[in-house]
Amino acid sequence: MLRVAMLLFSLISTTLMGSGIVVALVIGQDTLIPILIAAAIGFVLAVPVSWGIAKAIVAR
Repeated sequence: MLRVAMLLFSLISTTLMGSGIVVALVIGQDTLIPILIAAAIGFVLAVPVSWGIAKAIVAR
């Protein structure tokens, strides 16, 4: 299950980080620090999301 989670993490993390950056830019936070914070939040949030999706895939 760890391999599936790692594979999913590479896709999910980039998606969540990109979405966070877009949200930060849309609300007017266009300096470096808010963009990095949004990317970091997406990166950290991707860990449990990818683990949960991997668990659901392996359970089938």
